[in-house]
Amino acid sequence: MTGHTALSEVATAWTGTHWFIEGDISDCFGSLDHKIMVGVLAEKIHDGRFLQLIERMLQAGYLEDWKWNATLSGAPQGGTASPILSNIYLDRLDQFVEQDLLPEYNRGGPRRKNPAYAANKSQIEKAERHGDLESVKMLKQQRRRLPSGDPSDPGFRRLKYVRYCDDWLLGFAGPKHEAKEIKSRIQQFLHDELKLELSESKTLITHAASQAARFLGYELRVQHEDTKITRGRRAVNGVMGLYVPNAVIRERCARYMRNGSPAARGQLFHDSDFTIVGKYGAEYRGFVQYYLLAQDVFRLNTLHWVMETSMLKTLAAKHRSTVPAMARAFKATISTPVGPRVCFEAVVQRGTGRKPLVARFGGVPLIRKRTAVLTDRRPTMASPGNELIHRLLAGKCEICDAGNGLQVHHLRKLADLNRPGRPDRPPWMTLMAARRRKTLVVCSACHHDIHAGRGSALPRK
Repeated sequence: MTGHTALSEVATAWTGTHWFIEGDISDCFGSLDHKIMVGVLAEKIHDGRFLQLIERMLQAGYLEDWKWNATLSGAPQGGTASPILSNIYLDRLDQFVEQDLLPEYNRGGPRRKNPAYAANKSQIEKAERHGDLESVKMLKQQRRRLPSGDPSDPGFRRLKYVRYCDDWLLGFAGPKHEAKEIKSRIQQFLHDELKLELSESKTLITHAASQAARFLGYELRVQHEDTKITRGRRAVNGVMGLYVPNAVIRERCARYMRNGSPAARGQLFHDSDFTIVGKYGAEYRGFVQYYLLAQDVFRLNTLHWVMETSMLKTLAAKHRSTVPAMARAFKATISTPVGPRVCFEAVVQRGTGRKPLVARFGGVPLIRKRTAVLTDRRPTMASPGNELIHRLLAGKCEICDAGNGLQVHHLRKLADLNRPGRPDRPPWMTLMAARRRKTLVVCSACHHDIHAGRGSALPRK
C-alpha cells in the first residue's frame, strides 16, 4: 500500500465516520524490541543463520561523535531494512485490529430510519394530498436538515482501520465512550505485546464533522452541506473530504521566502539555467502531485506564485537582469488534458538528430484527481552531461571568480561538512553544503588556503 492508496481508501470507504482515533507511536523505529522482532520473523522463516544475521544487525550499535554506542532496542534510522522490519513488527497490530476489534465493533445492518425524518415525510405526503404547496415547500426544507438514518441507533456500529508505516488511523461510527475504549485497548495491546507506547499528546480522538484529523500530510474531515443537492439528494453529507493543511502551505512557501517575500536562492547562482528551472520544476511538481487528491488543491496557487517569483529572481540575479525580462525569456505554453497552460522552460539544444533537453516549471493543472498517481518525471537536478565538466569549462573559481590555475577540491562525503566541532563553517564549506556537492572548482590559491585552514580568507578579485 502506498500513501495515495491509503488516502484513497479513506476517501471512498469511510463515509459516515463520527470519530477519528489518530495513532502516533512514540519513537517507533527506536523502540522495536529485538527479541519480539526475531520471534515474529521466526514464525515464518526457519533459517537460523538468516535470523542470527538479522539479530546481529539490530545489535550492531552506532557511532555518535566517533564513539560507539550499543543499540538495546530499535532498528537503524535510515537503514534499508528498517521500513520492512517495522512493517513486519507492526503486522501484529494489524492482526489485533482486524481479528479482534473490527469484528466486535462492526455490527448491525443498515442504520434504522430516523423517526423525525419518517414523520416529516408523512406530513409532506399529507400536504400534497390537500394541495397545500406552501406547506410542502416548507416541510421539504425542514427535511433537508434531518438525517434519514437514526444517528443514535444502538445496533449500528462501524469501525475502519488503515495503517501506513508507523502512522495509523481508525474511523468509528458510534458513541465517543466506545471510541475511548478502542483507543485504550490498542494502547494496552501495544504496551503488553509489542513493548511500544502511544504518544498521549498526539494520539487524539477528534470529532469527524467539526474537527480535522491529520494523516499522511493531509487533513481529513467529514463533509456536511444540507443545501448541496446532487441528483435530487444530499450526496455530500457524511462523505470524507481530503484537504491541504494551511500549515503545510505556509511551511513550503517559507522555504522560498525571506523577510516575508519571495527571494532568490544564492546557492544556485553558479548553476546553469537548465539546472535552476529543472530544480524548481521538480520540487513544485512532486509537491503538487502528492496533494492532487485534495479537494482544495487549487489553494496551491499561492505556492506556485511564490516559487515562480523566487525562480525568476534567481535567474535575474544570475544574469544581472530583471524579473520581467527573465519571465519573457523563459515563458512558454504547453498543452495539457484540460487545455493550454503557461509555464517556464529552459531548453538545451543537442546535436543533429537528438532531441533537445527541456527543463520545465509549472504547467500542472491544480485540479483534483480522485485517482491521482505519482508519475513525476526523473528530476532534473544537474546540467546536461557532466556537471563538473561544465563548471570547469566556465573558467572561473567558484569562490573568488579568478580565471587561472583552476583545480577541483573534493570531499570524501557530504557528511564531513556537518561533523561536530565546526560551528563556524568557512564560506567554501557553506557553499558546498548548500549545493550538496562533493566537488568545488577553485583556483590554486583558494585551494591552498582551504587545505591550510585559511578557507575563510576574503575573496581575491
